[in-house]
Amino acid sequence: MLEVSERAREELKKALDANTSDPEQGLRLTVTGVDQLGLGIDVERPGDQIYEHEGAKVLMVDSNMAEMVSELSLDIQETEEGPKLMIGGTFGGDSQDS
Repeated sequence: MLEVSERAREELKKALDANTSDPEQGLRLTVTGVDQLGLGIDVERPGDQIYEHEGAKVLMVDSNMAEMVSELSLDIQETEEGPKLMIGGTFGGDSQDS
């Protein structure tokens, strides 16, 4: 199962709040290219893994995607530009650190 740190959940909640006020919406983890992941606003679907923060659905991962990211972790790295969401671990058999 994808591991999402509490700090990452906080930042996901901030991003969600900045883009929607609909409590039914959350951020969905998607494949955006070869070995690339992205986030988009969506609603919960049957079979989704849901990650919450302060009662809000901050991240949704469908069951197929959940298998691909089961060995990944999402965390925050502090940078000069501010907090940055970082993905680490193995995605589809390839090591990731982006």
